[in-house]
Amino acid sequence: MGSQLNPYISFDGDARQAMEFYQAVFGGELTLNTFGQFGQGGELGDKIMHGQLTTSSGYTIMASDTPPGMEYKPGSNITVSLSGDDEAELRGYWEKLSDGGTVSTPLEKQMWGDVFGSCQDKFGIYWLVNIAG
Repeated sequence: MGSQLNPYISFDGDARQAMEFYQAVFGGELTLNTFGQFGQGGELGDKIMHGQLTTSSGYTIMASDTPPGMEYKPGSNITVSLSGDDEAELRGYWEKLSDGGTVSTPLEKQMWGDVFGSCQDKFGIYWLVNIAG
């Protein structure tokens, strides 16, 4: 296996909900490990130390809750891009990701010939979807 580049997303206590949402969007196998499984108790015990979603389409999304003492700094400095020519698959992802979120560019044909849209999901993560024309 060659190298892979995967998004690793930090959350402020809702990594479990976000990863379960992404599993509902993309399908696949979700593994969630809590801080409690590695000896951390209290409020941190049920929070996600490492989560990984691996899909049959070859996507891997990783995430964790930000532990106390580490800065949680949400922002728009990362966007996850989905692209390809499987229109039905990508439109299905778009519908689920944009549901409950904010659409900034509706998914529609663009001047370059592709169908493109951008949105922020209900967890604040930015997504781009491009369907080759």
